[in-house]
Parts: sequence; structure tokens; C-alpha cells
Amino acid sequence: VGDAVLSGSVNETGVLEIVVQKTYGDSTVARILELVENSEAHKAKAERFITRFSRVYTPTVVAASVVTVIVTALLTKSIDEGIARACTFLVISCPCALVISIPLSFFAGIGGLSAQGILVKGATVIDRLAAVKNIVMDKTGTLTSGTFAVTTILHARVKEEQLLHDAAAAEYFSSHPLALGIRAANPTSIDETMLTDMKQIAGRGISICENGNVILAGNARLLKEQGILFTEEEQHGTLVYVARNGQYEGCIVLQDQIKEGAVSAIEQLKKEGLHTVILSGDDQALTQEVARKLSVDEAIGACMPEDKVKEVERIRQRGMTAFVGDGVNDAPVIASADVGLAMGGIGSDAAIEAADIVLMNDRPEQISLAIQSARRILRTANINIYFAISIKILTLIFGALGYANMWMAIFADTGVAMLCVLNAMRLLRSNTKPA
Repeated sequence: VGDAVLSGSVNETGVLEIVVQKTYGDSTVARILELVENSEAHKAKAERFITRFSRVYTPTVVAASVVTVIVTALLTKSIDEGIARACTFLVISCPCALVISIPLSFFAGIGGLSAQGILVKGATVIDRLAAVKNIVMDKTGTLTSGTFAVTTILHARVKEEQLLHDAAAAEYFSSHPLALGIRAANPTSIDETMLTDMKQIAGRGISICENGNVILAGNARLLKEQGILFTEEEQHGTLVYVARNGQYEGCIVLQDQIKEGAVSAIEQLKKEGLHTVILSGDDQALTQEVARKLSVDEAIGACMPEDKVKEVERIRQRGMTAFVGDGVNDAPVIASADVGLAMGGIGSDAAIEAADIVLMNDRPEQISLAIQSARRILRTANINIYFAISIKILTLIFGALGYANMWMAIFADTGVAMLCVLNAMRLLRSNTKPA
């Protein structure tokens, strides 16, 4: 009661009464779309360069064309020749290729990323993302799925099948992620009619009767309070102790499962030369274990939200830093990083609002795709700039000397513009191939 329900959530069991508190215009999706649509207001470095360049370039070439008329008329004794060369000069100098293709490179690139489920809030983000040197990631929800599975059984005093059966019987009516993991590991069937007197003991675990046998499943405090003799385990993961009729049966270890694609995502980030870091609120040992499985360069556990901000500030001293998270407690650090990325499917409103980039599919592989695409967008924009300016300068020289006719001028204007536009349009197909 009182929990927020995300739009698109699936109610698997039970009946819910849900109160709508936001109109569509105030919803997270609407805000994201508005931010994407208004991204043109945030111009990238290359776009700002072209704007400044055009302010100087246009009056300069107009003045140069006037000089061309005068000089040519004096040298050739023909005002018609001077006007012809000046017109050719003006057509060549038209900055269409630059003014159109550079913004289009960013719009096409951002559009291509959107088609892949990566929403970028403005072209300025592309500049920063392409320069990122460090990737800092939250653990739960970002690299792990939040679903638990049985990984180990410790010191079982009965057969493992019996231990799992009893634990699953205790968790039979629970919808907790741990209960789902235990039930999934149980190899035997459970007769629901034999289960009675189910009691949930707050902060401890569950008690239930199966065919007259009292089963306990929970943490160490539950067994201690019931006076059951057992050995407290020291193991990474979530520990569930099981007892039947006052006799300890064993301990089940469950661990949060690493997301599909997380390993390959980290490999790809490291191939790009990025330093990878995990920041987590979980204890250091568990965080280090996940980092070891994923081959992450650095793991920092037991972090409160303010600790995460301090750690990111420290890491930023090494270079441009991006942070990826999903929870409400990640919002401050997402906002403080050079580039903030949020998981859009499971991410909180606060995290999505604070982020520069939203990964709508919640896939870790999208992190490296976003960085590679940002670098590809900048390469394409720079290629267009250098190609257009080089052709224009070369043709302008020929035009001023009288070696360039009107068809060459049209090619230098419209032809080059079309080539640059076509090059930019390739970015609509966002992929990991180099430009």
C-alpha cells in the first residue's frame, strides 16, 4: 500500500486498486519525449563552431566576390567577365553543406540511437559521451537483474532435495524475489492442501506447517530466537536457514543474477579503452565478487548516495566520467557525473529526470553502443566539415582565377551538400561499425 506503480508494470497475481496521480503530460514518458524533441536547443561543439563560422564566412565571401568583380574587370577590361567570376565565386562559397549536414549528423545520430532504445537529451551530450574515459556503474538493476537463484547449499544435514522442498514449502505463498528463487530450485512437488498456519515473522522469515511438521525458513536471527542449534555461515550472497520440527537442516545461498549481456558489455567497454568501476550499496565482499565475475577494473561497496557522489568526484579527476544507475538514490550521482545514464525500463522517475541518456531496454550492452555511436557521430560531423571546407577552398581559388565554371560551382555547392547529407544519413542506422 502506498507504493508507486510504473506505467507498463505487469500484475502477475492478486487484485490491485491503483490511483492515477499524473496526467499523460506530466508522465515520465512525456517528459522524456519532450526532452528528446527539444534536444536541438542544446547544440554540440561542432554545431556551435559552424554557427560562428557562418557569421564570419558569409560576409567575408560576399566582400571577396565584390573584390573579384573589380580585380577581374581591371585585369581583363571586361565587367561581364568580372560579374561571371563573382557569381561563380558566390555559388561556390554558399555554406549549405556545412549549415545543413553538421546539425543533420547529430540529429540523424540521435535518431539512430532512439531507434535502438537509447534516448539522448541533446547534442551536447554527444560531445561529452565521446570523450568519456571512466564508466561507473551501479550494481543492482544495472549489471544484475534483481532476480535471485540458488547457488550453493551449505552443511545440509538432510538430503538436498528435502532441504529445498522444505524451504520451498515455507516460501510457497510468498511473492518475494528470494521465495521465487527457492521455489524455482525445488525439484519436488508441493501439495498446497497440506500447508497450514503460515506466519510471516517480520525481519526474520516464515513459519509454516506441512502435514503437521513445523518448517522455519529465514535468517540467522529467526533460528536463534527459536533456540535452534546451528552454525552461522559466512558466505557471499543472501543466506536462508531452514529447520524442521526444531531441527536444523541446512543453509541455502541465493545470489542476485548477473544480467544477460553484462559480461560482453564490460568486455566491449574495456576494448574501447575505458576504466570500469562498480559502485554499490551492498557490502564490499559481495560487490567485489560481482566485479570479479564481470572482470570490472574497480569495485567500491557499502556506499550511501552521498558516498557515491564523492567517489564519482574522485574518479572524475582521471578524466571524463559517466555514471549508470536506475534507483532514486542514484539520481544525485547521475546528476553529478559528466554524463549520466539511467535504465529507463526499471529506472525511477528521479533517475530518468537527472540523466542525460536513458537506456529504455535496460540492457548493459547499450552503454558501449551509446559511446561507440557518439564517437561515430563526431567522426562523421568532422569528416563533413573537413571535406566541405577543403572542396570549397580549392574551388574558390580556381573560381577566382577563372578556371572554375558554373557547373563546377554547382557541384561545390549542391553536390558537396548532398554528399555530406548522405554521409550524415548513414547515422540513422545506429550500429557499432566505424564510420
